[in-house]
Amino acid sequence: MSSFSNIQLAPVLARAVAEMGYESMTPIQAQAIPVVLTGQDVMGAAQTGTGKTAAFSLPLLQRILKHENSSTSPARHPVRALVLLPTRELADQVAQQVKLYAKYSQIRSAVVFGGMDMKPQTLELKRGVEVLVATPGRLLDHIEAKNVVLNQVEYVVLDEADRMLDIGFLPDLQRILSFLPKQRTTLLFSATFSPEIKRLASTYLQNPVTIEVARPNETASTVKQHFYSVVDDDKRRALKQLILKNGITQAFVFVNSKLGCARLARSLERDGLKTSALHGDKSQDERLKALEAFKSGEVDLLICTDVAARGLDIKDVPAVFNFDVPYNAEDYVHRIGRTGRAGASGLAISFVSATDSKNLADIEKMIKTKVELETIEFNDGFSSRPRESIGDSRGYRDSAEGRPRGGSSRENFERSHSSSSAPAWGQRSYERKAVPVDPFFDKPYEPSPAQEEQLPSWESTAKTTSRSISANIKPKRKVAALFKTEIVSPS
Repeated sequence: MSSFSNIQLAPVLARAVAEMGYESMTPIQAQAIPVVLTGQDVMGAAQTGTGKTAAFSLPLLQRILKHENSSTSPARHPVRALVLLPTRELADQVAQQVKLYAKYSQIRSAVVFGGMDMKPQTLELKRGVEVLVATPGRLLDHIEAKNVVLNQVEYVVLDEADRMLDIGFLPDLQRILSFLPKQRTTLLFSATFSPEIKRLASTYLQNPVTIEVARPNETASTVKQHFYSVVDDDKRRALKQLILKNGITQAFVFVNSKLGCARLARSLERDGLKTSALHGDKSQDERLKALEAFKSGEVDLLICTDVAARGLDIKDVPAVFNFDVPYNAEDYVHRIGRTGRAGASGLAISFVSATDSKNLADIEKMIKTKVELETIEFNDGFSSRPRESIGDSRGYRDSAEGRPRGGSSRENFERSHSSSSAPAWGQRSYERKAVPVDPFFDKPYEPSPAQEEQLPSWESTAKTTSRSISANIKPKRKVAALFKTEIVSPS
């Protein structure tokens, strides 16, 4: 690997890089930094967690150092570099990295994303910044409010471009890019080179240099992957057992739905595990606090949806659990990329149920590896069932309390209260008793004589009055008049 000392970084940048402990460059850094320093457009692809942020941030800062100044005038600090990212967490993370790289220079940087009050962001933009990190939606809000002007942008970075297209940011990207000068350097970084990404690159990049240090959708070789066949009711039990068995201190646990994420976090919290939930319904403040608690070690398990699957750089996370197999095979690659980062070893464990056969086949096709399903031997002697027998609930026990399952609730009740001499469960251990019949309830309704006597006068007279009409025609019910009217002839 190349060393950072081999590239001629400015002293202020070299000092910051040395303080952060960077020595050897990753493949994407070694190939991208020299190209970006020449001002060429770049289309780069690399495995997640290989240092793409430094690959574009350091050369950009090097190029705009010629504009640094100590003036307090906002006009002397226009936006020179724009970095666009798909999620708030990723934008905040990249902004923190940029600040660390530029800490010994006079380059100003800021980050804007949704879910937060716009006023503090507006005040920061009004003071002037050279490097602006943003999510597309919130940046458009500031553009429409005339809080930011982008007519002096020299560099634009589209990071995690495939994810931005997946979540529908293409119209926003097109609007933002229309505000930028035609003459600029455009850098596009993505974990994959899908046909959509190539179309985007052909539209907005000029003769880009393609840098691809890993084949598309490849998982890191340092991550050890396991797939366990587990029924849905046993997943929580299997999660706890594997954490204890492998001595895992911290882990990401991915769930497919926001509701499932919140429920699992509460359930594990009741079991005594320090957990925090991270999903789209959380406010931005709650999401940032959950990440900070996980980074500081206050939280052992971060239960999250795919909002955390991309780009989050948290060092030394030993394991990732796929509590639910992702619907999209590409998301599997990004999920397990949260562990085994920057050459470290990691563990990825996925729980596969009977309904996951199609998703599992897509993952096998994506990673070009045949998955071997394993079973879990629980501490109480019961094992998780293989995929072929998952649909058969006879002879299996409940995951939480070891109760027999299958059949009606009445059968389970009888089984749990039967004596030791009772037949094995799965057979009826009780007989239905005959219900006593009361002839009173089989008689038709007949009004009592007392009720006859209590009928109103108009009803009783109606019954005795002989009718000249057919007996098959039911007469109208007479209603007592509240007011008696008299017809008065005119005098």
